[in-house]
Amino acid sequence: MMISDAFAQTAAGAPAGGGWMGMLPLVLMFVVLYFLMIRPQMKKAKEHKSMVDALAAGDEVITNGGIAGKVTSVGENFVKVEVASGVELTVQKPAIAAVLPKGTLKNA
Repeated sequence: MMISDAFAQTAAGAPAGGGWMGMLPLVLMFVVLYFLMIRPQMKKAKEHKSMVDALAAGDEVITNGGIAGKVTSVGENFVKVEVASGVELTVQKPAIAAVLPKGTLKNA
């Protein structure tokens, strides 16, 4: 006959070092993710913790809710913030967003 028999080709062997070369993009993506997202977030959290630990009476602060006031007393977990004459709020320490420079808040 004119048509020859067709035979299946055998599969080629895996290239040498294919395991490491296949994992390289994954490792590279993790390194980029660490330096662009994880490391800055850890640094910011560490700075916030040190700021909260350094709170003292008389500091002027802003809470996460946007309330500005002067710290009157600092407890283990809570801080009392005076927002107006005779008006004190008790807030959790982690709710303090920033410490303002002295004299920022003026009482009218």
